[in-house]
Amino acid sequence: MAENEEALLKTKDYYENCPGCKVDQMKEINRGFPLKECFFIAIVVLCNALPISSLFPYLYFMIEYFDVAKTEEDIGFYAGFVGASFMFGRFLTSFIWGMVSDRYGRKRVILLGSFSIIIFNTLFGLSVNYWMALGARFLLGCFNGLLGPVKAYAIEILRKEYQALGLSIVGTFWGVGLIIGPAIGGYLALPAEKYPTLFSESSLFGRFPFFLPCLVISIFTVVVFISSFWIQETLHMHPSEKGEGLEKLEENKSTASPAKKSLWRNWPLMSNIIVYCIDALHDMAYTEIFSLWAVSPRRLGGMGFSSADVGEVLAISGFGLLFTQLYIFPKVEKITGPLPLVRYGSFISIPLLASYPAIAKLTGLSLKVTINCASLLKNCFSATIVTAILIMQNNSVPQDQRGAANGLAMTAMSLFKAIGPAGAGVLFSWAETRQDAFFFTGDSMVFFIFNILLLMMGIMTFEPFMPKNASKPYKEVITERVEPEE
Repeated sequence: MAENEEALLKTKDYYENCPGCKVDQMKEINRGFPLKECFFIAIVVLCNALPISSLFPYLYFMIEYFDVAKTEEDIGFYAGFVGASFMFGRFLTSFIWGMVSDRYGRKRVILLGSFSIIIFNTLFGLSVNYWMALGARFLLGCFNGLLGPVKAYAIEILRKEYQALGLSIVGTFWGVGLIIGPAIGGYLALPAEKYPTLFSESSLFGRFPFFLPCLVISIFTVVVFISSFWIQETLHMHPSEKGEGLEKLEENKSTASPAKKSLWRNWPLMSNIIVYCIDALHDMAYTEIFSLWAVSPRRLGGMGFSSADVGEVLAISGFGLLFTQLYIFPKVEKITGPLPLVRYGSFISIPLLASYPAIAKLTGLSLKVTINCASLLKNCFSATIVTAILIMQNNSVPQDQRGAANGLAMTAMSLFKAIGPAGAGVLFSWAETRQDAFFFTGDSMVFFIFNILLLMMGIMTFEPFMPKNASKPYKEVITERVEPEE
């Protein structure tokens, strides 16, 4: 066995001091399940996602505590700026962090991103006024460059047969973090009021009532930060023939492949990013609207749920999402490929969302069972679409452009995610005034517009908008292009 491995390695060109080559050698030799690598991907994504949504359950009370709003109606106005500051900061810097990871490596950006969460998330919890909180969230978004490099890392650290699983873990634990984060914020904010026997008003957590949830997330991130020192760098950096410095790898030496494309001229990538942005707009708007619709009165077309009922539905969806993404998605993706999953997920979600207004008319146990099943299916389809899109994004570029490509996608996606909540709130308020309208009364109009976005996504997965080879690995596409004609 050892002789076969040695013979296999001799057939490939590896550079002794190149971190990417060391990873490739490791993948050739170790063909078992990559448990350690998958675990690391999961915890990095989780520490990145937790601070994004953990503030929402207590943001209203934080603005009230800072006494910045002149009236109660103004609280939402100021809270909106705090919520948007994170996405705005991420929008400004995601592409830069992607390029940095292509130039200096994934590991360094992961270390810096983890460290920034420790600093700025802690400062947010210790904020003494509105402007300090706003600045801390903005800086947290600016240094939030983890997700793009982690997606590239998930492709590069795993063997080809496990790459779908790696990106599935990214999507799954991102969703899990967005569910666990609000739970941490809701249970641990204002501890002196909720748990007076454990925390006094004069204690640290009494003087800083929103510090405890931030501290818990920061402590978890400290563990991730320390663990990151032991991860392997996956970027290829080869010595030049003259021995001067380090140059990036261009692996295909067997054929005279065409010059590497600019990201902006790479249509498989750009078409994929456009679909990704529409999905981000839809997903962020749906996430906000679902909770508003669930708790709104039945006379306005909602279900009249309590916040606890909504939390129960989201928790069940989260556990179901974890199972389907880790066990079902990789097997299905291996059979169908990523592109059909985006297409089918978009089209199947249309009748599912169209049924929501009818579900709201049910009562009792039938209502709870039906909405739990519908929410579980919708979240599973959403996660499947996102994960399949991530696979195609990383397949559409060579390794030394993956960081920049993911950064570009994150930049565009962050802008649409910043627009989603504001637009969805306005849409929902307008729809509830249309209870006697002739065409799509009340909340039916909201789900109708959501379905238009899904229909656009599904149509855009076909030619001529998205090429057939959009889901093929970059090397296979290049090989097809340079194959000599007979």
